[in-house]
Amino acid sequence: MSEELEKNESGDLFSKSVRAGKRTYFFDVKSTRGNDYYLTITESKKRFGTDGKFSYEKHKIFLYKEDFEKFVEGLNEAVAHIKENAPEIEPRKEYSENNTTESSSSEVNFEDLGK
Repeated sequence: MSEELEKNESGDLFSKSVRAGKRTYFFDVKSTRGNDYYLTITESKKRFGTDGKFSYEKHKIFLYKEDFEKFVEGLNEAVAHIKENAPEIEPRKEYSENNTTESSSSEVNFEDLGK
């Protein structure tokens, strides 16, 4: 017995957005004409043009259910490698309304800037 899910306005069966700094990731479950489900993962970044107007740059991945296990396995391995091997860095500062980072002069070490 197969249960039919109701699609939202954009035709998605399920949608989840995740804001992460300057990017937003969208995870959307869709179905083919044959009612087979697949996942789209979209990265969206806000870009400002020289004219002051903004647009969104989007990158999309289509992931089919026969690839889920291998994809998740590869993703988990890559994330684990980064967590174990990447050098420690300070977390990024969020941008304020005027698109500048908030910092204090005590955070700058001029000796590290080189000559």
